[in-house]
Amino acid sequence: MTFRVEVVCLHEGGEQRCSVAELDRAELVLETLGLSVAEGKSTLHGIQEFVAVQQVIEDLRRRRVCPNCGRRYHSKDAGTHTIKTVFGAVEVPNPRWESCPCQTEGPRTFRPATVWLQEAPTSPELLYLETKWASLIPFEKVVDLLKEVLPVAEATNSQTVREHLHAVAERIEQELGEERPPRDFATVESIAELPLPDGPMTVGIDGGYVRAAHKQGNFEVIAGRSVVAFRREEGDSVPPPKCFGFVQTYDQKPRQRIWEVMKSQGMQENQQVVFMSDGGEDLRQVQEYLHPNGEHLLDWFHITMRLTVLQQQVKTLQADRPDEGSASSKQIVSIKHLLWHGNVDEALDRTDNLLMDLALIGRQSAPAEKLAAGISDLRTYIGNNRGSIPNYGERYRQGETISTAFVESTINQVVSRRFVKKQQMQWTLKGAHLLLQTRTKVLNNELEDVFRRWFPRFRPKAQTDSSEQKAA
Repeated sequence: MTFRVEVVCLHEGGEQRCSVAELDRAELVLETLGLSVAEGKSTLHGIQEFVAVQQVIEDLRRRRVCPNCGRRYHSKDAGTHTIKTVFGAVEVPNPRWESCPCQTEGPRTFRPATVWLQEAPTSPELLYLETKWASLIPFEKVVDLLKEVLPVAEATNSQTVREHLHAVAERIEQELGEERPPRDFATVESIAELPLPDGPMTVGIDGGYVRAAHKQGNFEVIAGRSVVAFRREEGDSVPPPKCFGFVQTYDQKPRQRIWEVMKSQGMQENQQVVFMSDGGEDLRQVQEYLHPNGEHLLDWFHITMRLTVLQQQVKTLQADRPDEGSASSKQIVSIKHLLWHGNVDEALDRTDNLLMDLALIGRQSAPAEKLAAGISDLRTYIGNNRGSIPNYGERYRQGETISTAFVESTINQVVSRRFVKKQQMQWTLKGAHLLLQTRTKVLNNELEDVFRRWFPRFRPKAQTDSSEQKAA
């Protein structure tokens, strides 16, 4: 049997038909049931080409008459324009017309398709798919996926996908605006007039390293997550956590970036906001004075990591000098206990005492000298962040956050899974930063809304009837 697939265009002048595929089928076996992938791609490309051309022809017919005087535009020359779509590259008419005599200013000729075409070589739908999948998997894998299931142009390659992603990310960056200056807060009177805010917002920030291009070592990527505790209004759903990321040495507006993420979750300037980080100088500068009610806390996880390393060093000292090693171990446990309860000054005094004890035996014991260096680093670390160390025990008993453990999964999700060093991926500062912007948009389920804002008729949201909304 033979199947013929036709497309029929119904318009004011009648109808236009086009045969886009003809399929022969003989003996039925499982592998010949229905359409194959190749036949499906060929059919879709044929339909896309016919529909696109008919749309453009109809649009040109409507624009052929001057809106001012009603005269018909004269054709200067014919032309075509190739657009890459999800169902293959299509060539559509793109003629040049002479301007109407009633139009005394402006160019003598124009291309009417420019109104909607804007010289764009790629349709928004294809650009969206490329950006979304390239944010999740390697560029070459995106090309393989698209060519496997869609009739995209054979010329599509990883470089093309990378350039399209960068173009989308740069447009997102332009919309972000200028960097937010420190202490750019509303007046006290304005803040007092705000309604009651939602529950506390916790913003955890941490860093990870990715391999730099051209064998230039590694560079740091900052990533974080913002979480709202609860909504004030009963029945309002709590906004989902949102992640963000940027390359610290490349990004010119990290404060504005974090601010916009928090604003998208309904943040108010009278809301409690807790910033948690590992206490690094660069992260402190990003968080500092970002919110009038901001509280900056040192992550307990990073304190315990440093203390755990010191305890490992103590084991080496105990093997060399058992008495001094045992005493040092007890001192470190005491320092941890003091820090847990927020007794920073006493913890620093205890650290100084331990440094003096190790200095007495440092010249005769290499393990003691190494341990003293680690204790000195801890002392500097605690001293630099003394204002950000709360009573962790009390916060823990109150059910409040004391660690950025929830950010560790964000680092893995935002950075590690896409910038994987195990596969020897190498990145430039700009390339990594731009990819982070589209990747976080995808992970936050915001990329589709971004495209919908740029292209108002892109994937219209399904309208939910009132009964369904009330039931929800």
